[in-house]
Amino acid sequence: MGLHTGVPQLGEEGYTGLDVIRASRIAAAGHGGQILLSSTAAPFISGVEVRDLGTHRLQGLPDLERIHQVLVDGLPRDFPPLRGTVSQLGDARRVVLADDSVLLREGVARLLEEAGFEVVAQSGTADDLLRHVAMHRPDVAVIDIRMPPTHTDEGLRAAQEIREKHPSVGVLLLSQYVEPGYAMALLETSAEGVGYLLKDRVADLEQFGTAVRRVADGGSALDPTVVSQLVGRKRRDDPVDKLTAREREVLEFMAEGRSNQAIAERMFVTLRAVEKHVTSIFTKLGLPASTDDHRRVLAVLAFLRA
Repeated sequence: MGLHTGVPQLGEEGYTGLDVIRASRIAAAGHGGQILLSSTAAPFISGVEVRDLGTHRLQGLPDLERIHQVLVDGLPRDFPPLRGTVSQLGDARRVVLADDSVLLREGVARLLEEAGFEVVAQSGTADDLLRHVAMHRPDVAVIDIRMPPTHTDEGLRAAQEIREKHPSVGVLLLSQYVEPGYAMALLETSAEGVGYLLKDRVADLEQFGTAVRRVADGGSALDPTVVSQLVGRKRRDDPVDKLTAREREVLEFMAEGRSNQAIAERMFVTLRAVEKHVTSIFTKLGLPASTDDHRRVLAVLAFLRA
């Protein structure tokens, strides 16, 4: 539930305006049982404890919003991070973009800047991308797989060269189609600072921005569609069949590169519950347990590719 006080506009389609959008975004940011207040609504609440959750940028709103939470008996006091917030996604991480489509490139740049990233350079060719990476040393390069001149795998080869020459720079490949082979080629030796997403994911700013940040920070991000294809492959005497539905869900999140904490927040369960699922998964699949996220991703992907 979200509460906001403002001045809506009344038109032929009903109540509209920025304050209506603000109320909607604040409500959508919360979780079940969580009561959120805007900074204008908080002063009107009395007789109960109110917690300041800080400032956040909510999707579709031009300014930062200070959000408060009402604390009352009978409701949880602690919840996962607010949903739909983009103010802390980029946190000034530096990005180089590479796509031969100027329209798409500019669109992605605008989205990333709205999410708090700093786009330091844009490229239309693989060669230009390599020059910009060497010049700017960004935190991450976001690269279209198919680039001039042949529009086949120039982006992939550029990403592999970046990984070899600039290992501190993360690489996130964008693809129009599901091509698991390209994703696996990039992840073959390391899952650190590597990602592969379908271009459709760009439309979901929170999901896209989270993936870019995870790769920039040395993590991995593999598109759920690719993971689903790998998990759904038929194998003889497949150990995956031994997993419960919940364990399969956790397995897919693991393969995407999510940490236990991120999985817990996505599934709305406790961290301890996820840890139990992970232990069970590794036991059933006969994989060596590891607390290192990168080794874990590689182990899971190696199993799924087999």
